[in-house]
Amino acid sequence: MYTNKPIVTFIENQLFMIKEKSEKTENKCELQKILDIIGGKWSMSIIYALAFGKRRFKELERLIPGISTRMLVKELKNMEENDIINRKAFATVPPTVEYSLTEKGRKLLPIINELYQWGLQYGITEQKNISK
Repeated sequence: MYTNKPIVTFIENQLFMIKEKSEKTENKCELQKILDIIGGKWSMSIIYALAFGKRRFKELERLIPGISTRMLVKELKNMEENDIINRKAFATVPPTVEYSLTEKGRKLLPIINELYQWGLQYGITEQKNISK
């Protein structure tokens, strides 16, 4: 449902009508809620990079070709807020931070593997030797 109600405002005895921006009511599909958490361009790559254990920030940055530092920070914060990854900071100079998957994040690994297999089946992805 969209709302489109004008707002009437009086400033110094003058009448102003401001058209309110159309807003869609919060009625998201359940799948969209999931995609908001793990549907980012880099989310699956980050989850997969953490599948083999803890990684430091620079390790993740090197393992995921094409990701910018800014985008990696943004995706990691989003996944941490949604309990997909753990972030552990160490009081060292320079600061050291390790990331790992939570139990909730590890449960995504079989799903990611199924997506990969689907891509292989339909010629979207290529078979690669994947190791640590």
